[in-house]
Amino acid sequence: MTKRLFIITGEYSGDMHAANVVKQLRALKCDLEIEGIGGINLAAEGVKLFADQKKMSAMGLTPKILLNHYKLGKSVVDYLKNEYKPDLVLLIDYGAFNLSVAKFLHKAGIKIFYYIPPQVWASRKYRINLIKKYVDKVLCIFPFERQLYAQYGIDTHYCGHPLVSQLPAPAAKRAFFRKYGLDPEKKLVSIFPGSREFELKNLMDIFIDAAEDLSMKHPDLQFCLSQAPNLSDEVFKKYTDNLEIPIIKGDNQALLSVSDALILASGTVALEACLYKTPMIISYKGPQLFYWIYLLVRCIKRVCLPNIIADKDIVPELVQDKATPANISLNIERLLYNDDLRKSHIEDLASVKKLLSDKNSSFEAAKVINEELFPIK
Repeated sequence: MTKRLFIITGEYSGDMHAANVVKQLRALKCDLEIEGIGGINLAAEGVKLFADQKKMSAMGLTPKILLNHYKLGKSVVDYLKNEYKPDLVLLIDYGAFNLSVAKFLHKAGIKIFYYIPPQVWASRKYRINLIKKYVDKVLCIFPFERQLYAQYGIDTHYCGHPLVSQLPAPAAKRAFFRKYGLDPEKKLVSIFPGSREFELKNLMDIFIDAAEDLSMKHPDLQFCLSQAPNLSDEVFKKYTDNLEIPIIKGDNQALLSVSDALILASGTVALEACLYKTPMIISYKGPQLFYWIYLLVRCIKRVCLPNIIADKDIVPELVQDKATPANISLNIERLLYNDDLRKSHIEDLASVKKLLSDKNSSFEAAKVINEELFPIK
């Protein structure tokens, strides 16, 4: 008998993880109809999209954004309750929207699984009570989450982190440099300014000024700028016009793996870099009001995933007032030219990988979903 699954994602990364779960479900050859809210990755897997997620990744609390989210939430709940009637809804990341939708779906008696749940251990810990109330099973990706959810009596399956099994092998450095016309005799510092226009607006000038400072001091350095695949050329060019730094799009993980040091906006990219053992700093800055709100709701002081997982200050975190070109330049210099520091930094990054399971996360998620929908009798 055909079962129905509906997947809700809100950002590019969630769409990518969702597509990988769908691939694994297809490989299990289960009789499954799948629809969802997503983007290009889910669509490429043949999933019928109820709505495209593009507008959902906007940042801020403007009336327009809130109204768009409200309208989409109401329409998807109505559709699932009255028309599609899924056997299971899979929420992926995107906590504010997904937990709001979960409340109404739970009241309608629809079963809900949550893959990559909100990082309640980092901020807004009260959300764990909402998860306990409205979510039937949590499919978590960090080892310490399993114990946290268990303390609250929440049915949890630890899937392992998706990056461990999905991250490509390091690129061949010489071939990569040749492909993009980079100088093999110079060290490469790569800049990842984020995947949202909000981040480009707040970070790009700071990162570029740091690169210019480093370039003047160290002629043995060269720089690359990474363009996130979800950012259009039109949007990216607004912040990079007249820059002489090469821009690389669509080869971001290879770029992480061949760089000698990285200037990163905070996010999952830091964990990707960590798994490649590439020395890095993370820096982040936003409107002061949002930062004050963040300080009120956070549960831990660290912001960088490798530091959080290791419970140790491995990667320099230059946030808000510390996010200056001078601070970034100084920390990159230390990672490049202080041999002892560089060696210990790389060793600490390697230790983080050992703390993560080698499970294939998307397969684990698909297996649990399959067992729920098609139990062995």
